[in-house]
Amino acid sequence: MKTQLSRRDWFKSTVALSAGLTLSTSLVDRLLASPMSLAEQDFNFKALNGKVRLNANENPYGPSSKAKEAVMQILSEGNRYPFDAINEFKAVLAKKEGVPVEYLHVGAGSGDLLCQAGTAFGIEGMRIASGYPTFALLMSYSQVFNATWDKVDLNEKLEYDYEALARAIKTDTRLVFICNPNNPTGTLVDPQKVKSFCEEVSKNTPVYADEAYLEFLEPAQQVSMVDLVKKDMNVIVSRTFSKVYGLAGLRIGYIVAKPDLIKKISKYGGDFPFSQTAIAAAKASLGDENFMAMVRAKNADARKVLTDYLAQNKITCGKSLTNFVFFPAPKDGKTILTKMEERGYLMRIWDYQQKEWCRVSIGTEDEMKGFVKAFGDVVS
Repeated sequence: MKTQLSRRDWFKSTVALSAGLTLSTSLVDRLLASPMSLAEQDFNFKALNGKVRLNANENPYGPSSKAKEAVMQILSEGNRYPFDAINEFKAVLAKKEGVPVEYLHVGAGSGDLLCQAGTAFGIEGMRIASGYPTFALLMSYSQVFNATWDKVDLNEKLEYDYEALARAIKTDTRLVFICNPNNPTGTLVDPQKVKSFCEEVSKNTPVYADEAYLEFLEPAQQVSMVDLVKKDMNVIVSRTFSKVYGLAGLRIGYIVAKPDLIKKISKYGGDFPFSQTAIAAAKASLGDENFMAMVRAKNADARKVLTDYLAQNKITCGKSLTNFVFFPAPKDGKTILTKMEERGYLMRIWDYQQKEWCRVSIGTEDEMKGFVKAFGDVVS
C-alpha cells in the first residue's frame, strides 16, 4: 500500500484534476525528464547517493544560514495550515517587485508554475512558440493537450534568436516562451533587445519570460521583464528560489503578471502546493545579498575550471553566465553518461541539430576539477 505521494503521482493527479485527463506513466516520465535525449532514453540512472550531481543545475552551497534558521524556527507552526503565511509572503513579494498582490501567483517552484501555464495555454489546442533548445516543461505539458510546439533554433552563439522567433509567430500562436539566461546553454541576450521583443509581441500574443537564472548575473546585469508587467503588458515573468537561493528541495517560486493572466494560470494550481518551511526559507533568503554574492563568486570560479578545460581541448561552448555549460559531445552520449557515472559523476546529454550535446551543471571547484579529469579520461 502506498503511503507517500511521489512527484510522478503528484504531476499525474494535478493534470487529472485540472483537466480531466489520465496520463500514462511513460508520458509523465518523459515530461519530468524533458527533453530526454536518445542517449538518456537508453541509459538507466542508478542510485544518486554518493554521486556528484552535475545533472540538475542545483546550487551546491545552499540553503543560506538565514534560510536554515528560518526553517528551524517555523517548525513549531508545522501543525498549522499556511493561510496567513501565504498572504504575508505574497505581500513581501509584491513589495519586492513593485506590483499589487493581485499580480502574483506562488507555486511549488517555477516547474509547478510552468506546468500550470502549459495547461492553461495548451488546453486551447493551438500553438506555442519558443527558442530551442530551452527549458521545455511548459511546452511539453501543453502538448499533452494537443497544442503544437513551434521550435526556433538558437543562433550560432547558442543564444535565443529573437528575430527568427518573431517570424515564427502565427495567427493561432497562443503563447511565446522565452528564457534569459537560457537553459541549457547559459547564454544571455541583451535585456534591452528582449524588452523590445516583449513589448512588440505582447501586443497580440502573451509572452512567458522564464528568469530562473537571473540572480546568477551580477546585480547590474539583472534586468527583469517585470517592468513590462507594471505597464499591464501581456507578459508573464517566472522566478524561482531553487537556483541561487539553493531551495530546490523545498519547492517554491512565483510568477508576476497582470490579474487576468494570473487568473488564467492559477486555476490549474493546487490549493497548498508549498509548505510553511518553504515560505519561511524563501522569505529569509530574499535580499540576502552576501549569500548571493558568495554563490556567484564560487560558481564563477568553478565554472572557469570547466570552460578552461574546454578551451584547452578546443571544444566550443556558449558563453555561460549561469551554473551550467552546454557544449558538443566529443564522444557518443550513452558512453559518456555510462562511463562518467561509473566514475561518480552525473550529467545530461541533449539532442540538437542532429548532434549530441553535453550539459554540465557547475558544482564546487573541487568537484569540477574531479569532473574534468574524469571527463578527459572518458573522451580521450
